[in-house]
Parts: sequence; C-alpha cells; structure tokens
Amino acid sequence: MERKATTVIVVRKDGKTCMGADGQITFGNAVIKHTAKKVRKIYNDKVLVGFAGGAADGLALMERLERKLEEYRGNLTRAAVELAKEWRMDKALRRLEAILLVADKNHIYLISGMGDVIEPEEPILAIGSGGNYALAAARALYRNKTDMDAKEIVEEALKIASEICIYTNDKFTIEEISE
Repeated sequence: MERKATTVIVVRKDGKTCMGADGQITFGNAVIKHTAKKVRKIYNDKVLVGFAGGAADGLALMERLERKLEEYRGNLTRAAVELAKEWRMDKALRRLEAILLVADKNHIYLISGMGDVIEPEEPILAIGSGGNYALAAARALYRNKTDMDAKEIVEEALKIASEICIYTNDKFTIEEISE
C-alpha cells in the first residue's frame, strides 16, 4: 500500500540515525498545509517514527507504537511485530490508511497494515509518493562514499524528491538520534 502525498526517509551512517519528511499535506488536488510534522521522536527520544498516508491514522499508529515500546521495554523489533499483528487482525485498525517508517540506533523498519515488518538490506529506507526518488538519491550519496553525514544525506534526498514529486514540498522536518 503506497500512499501518496509525502516523502519520508531514514538513513543510518557513522553512528547516527536520521529521519526526515516533507511538510506538504494535500486534500484532493489542493495543498492545504506546507509545514506538517510527519516525523517525531518517541520513547524517550530513542526511536524515530514517520508516516505516509492519512494524518490522523498515522498519528494514531505512532501512539500505538509508543505504547508497544513501553510494553516491550524499548525493544523496537518486538514492538513493530506486535503492532503489525494487531494492525492486521483488528477490524477497526485495518481501516487505517497509513504506513510507518520506524528506526532506533540498531534497526530500521517499514510497518504496514498488511502485516509487513520490513528491514532493509542497507541502512536506508523511504516511503510515500516521493519515497523512491528520495531512496535512489540517498543510496547514490551513501554508496559513493561522500563526506555527507546521515542528516545531510536525508536533507539532499528530500530536496531531490521535492524537485520531482508533486506531492512533496521543500519544507522539511528532520530528526536525529545517536548511538
């Protein structure tokens, strides 16, 4: 389930994990907000989470993830799996139209309502309508041994995505955690 209307990307490099998203919210064919915050730090600022899709749905899922993290004492893998299971099995939750990108200092996951908990092979992952553009840009920067740190790669990848994807703007929220 690829959702339109945003770009969220995460990169881990040199002991830092950075996640960023654009700020555009569209409704139909109109932009209604330019500075939405789709990325947050949760669980005592140890976990980054971002969403693509419906804002209320994404925020509700962020709250559920944080409760799962508390329940499983910060174990992101267990919290992600349990959230995905609950999301897939619960009749009301199945109607939520969003997808999550989550990361801590050790793991990066995509979590969907289809029961997916996907960890990338490289420490880079992106979601949303501009996600593939940002992912390609970030992989190129990461693989070519640039001097850019994780935050700079995220920012440049978002900038490139915003130049291509009509659902992505150049008003970014970027959050970072360190080992």
